[in-house]
Amino acid sequence: MLTAFPDRHVANQNASIKVLRFYSLMRFSPRLLIMSSAFLVNVAVMHSAVAAEAYVIADAQTGYVLEEQGPRKKLQVGSLTKIATATVVLDWAERKSGDLNRVVTIPQEAFVGALENPIGFQPGDSISLRDLLYAALIQSDNIAAYTLAYHVGSQLESLSSSEGSKLTPVDVFVVQMNALARQLKMERTRFVNPHGSDYKVRPTPFSTAEDMARLTRYAMNKASFRFYVSQKERQISFDRAGHRFNHVLRNTNELLGTMGIDGVKTGSTARAGDCLILSSNRQPDVVRQGQMVTVYPRRLIVVLLGSTNRFGEGSGLVQRGWQLYDQWAASGRPADSKKTL
Repeated sequence: MLTAFPDRHVANQNASIKVLRFYSLMRFSPRLLIMSSAFLVNVAVMHSAVAAEAYVIADAQTGYVLEEQGPRKKLQVGSLTKIATATVVLDWAERKSGDLNRVVTIPQEAFVGALENPIGFQPGDSISLRDLLYAALIQSDNIAAYTLAYHVGSQLESLSSSEGSKLTPVDVFVVQMNALARQLKMERTRFVNPHGSDYKVRPTPFSTAEDMARLTRYAMNKASFRFYVSQKERQISFDRAGHRFNHVLRNTNELLGTMGIDGVKTGSTARAGDCLILSSNRQPDVVRQGQMVTVYPRRLIVVLLGSTNRFGEGSGLVQRGWQLYDQWAASGRPADSKKTL
């Protein structure tokens, strides 16, 4: 699925810009119906409450939801927002031949409201867009996310035919984040900044477990995104007044590398609580029926919002997710449009 920047004017802060367009059931046999009914009964038996505000477990290939709790509840999602930020950057790079090796300057505005600066960036530091992506996705750095939005937003702004727009480059970028959300049918999502901070932010950002699963499913279809979020550590470099500085990023996802987990992102604010999105991958399932061979990729997406024990609950949901997946696969992978992202 390709997302598109819609060719219409988008209102934002009493201004409008012309958004770029560059993102330009089976029939059941009686036996399968019986197996499907058995699967649904087993799901009902296995379902148990999780302390988190909401969660979704879904098959990444089809979008089929295996289990959910409060999937459409509007909640703050903190730094999970950076998945959208990175996706807009990667789509820009792919569709408009944007150079991720381009070196940019960290603007002063990136530090406004920044409560943490774990990497030790300073205004005027020079760094590549690629290393900013690593910093935003691996170590969840807000300054990196803002800088990405500032420079990619500047490129989008320069390509826009709108004249005299009062939107800043970051405003332009956030418009594209929301355009992406609309294209993915994330109908209960509003992004207001590129990093997900909700402290004294108006209007308030929000999303849902269901919507974040849609976003993650799209992002994980990109090999580049999968690579970024799979890294446990990564060294980045930046320049300051002629001196080169190196910093080793360490992934905030403590479950990375366990249970087939190869991504994707953590998030946390006082209002959002602890949030977590996980991707768990297994070898494809090869099914032979006579001379026909069907290969089914196997990947789960788990979204957990408003938790007080995200890694404990996340681990449990991945384990239960694979149990549910195996039962669903054994029943013939029945499709249900009402249970598909």
